[in-house]
Amino acid sequence: MSRRCEVCGKGQVSGNNVSHSNRHTRRKWNANIQTVKVTEENGTTRRAKLCTSCIRTSRKVQKDRKARNVESAI
Repeated sequence: MSRRCEVCGKGQVSGNNVSHSNRHTRRKWNANIQTVKVTEENGTTRRAKLCTSCIRTSRKVQKDRKARNVESAI
């Protein structure tokens, strides 16, 4: 199972834990990947793995599209 966002490609990052005595041990930071249902432009629904920042952005885009549709109908 891939721990990578399908939109932006964000994934696992590695680095060091640094203790008070300045010892370095390797560690990993995982991206916050969630499985969500995504409705595509042709109307089909599928599951996608997205990071939380992309989920947040997609909600903003959907909200903006709805507002533009309302404005064009007026």
